[in-house]
Amino acid sequence: MRHVGAHPFLARLASDGAHGRLPVIGLGLAGSASSLMRPGPGIRPEETDPSTRSGTGVPIMRIEAVVGDITTEKVDAIVNAANSTLLGGGGVDGAIHRAAGPRLLEACQRLRAAELPDGLPVGRAVATPGFDLPASWVIHTVGPNRHAGQDDPALLRACLDASLTLAVQLGCVGVALPAVSAGVYGWPIAQVAEIAVARARAVEDRSRTEPEAAGRLELIRFVLSSQTNHEAFARELDRTEA
Repeated sequence: MRHVGAHPFLARLASDGAHGRLPVIGLGLAGSASSLMRPGPGIRPEETDPSTRSGTGVPIMRIEAVVGDITTEKVDAIVNAANSTLLGGGGVDGAIHRAAGPRLLEACQRLRAAELPDGLPVGRAVATPGFDLPASWVIHTVGPNRHAGQDDPALLRACLDASLTLAVQLGCVGVALPAVSAGVYGWPIAQVAEIAVARARAVEDRSRTEPEAAGRLELIRFVLSSQTNHEAFARELDRTEA
């Protein structure tokens, strides 16, 4: 099993996996964690791009936006724009479930039965293994649905913060995210891009002032399904670049 960092609950996760228990890691807004499953081997940015580390050993954070298929991303974790049932759906959610294979649904069903009988609330994030995906982990988060009156930007910020915090706690070097709450959930792509990039920049800023707070995370990649969405994120990245 690959090293996933020195955080105490991750050390416990490694021990649980070695003894054959099946844990998943769940992170709420308060930062509480509970164990569930160990990942397969991850593919890290520094394995394909040695320039991601500085000569001082302090990670150089990269934030980027690409057009692509998030299910093919060779990073430690991908973020799933899930619904509260965690049982799959349309769009990114359905694509991730199909690519990960039936074991992902089984893991989500166990998670629901054990810890989330009422489903995953908006603004929280939980992780399962990636199973048949190139990524070791899937971080599931439920974005706010603007059509259902969930139009508070704080809810979307919470999704992104919970997802990125969980990526750090999992020891990820690279994480890929979709445009959470855009599309069928009705949030304008420009607003999604503004909030998402701001939360990524917050992690980047902390990596400079408190490197331990960002853990081993070096790459935050937004994987967008269309050129229009990519342009919105690219504009925001350009606007906020230091």
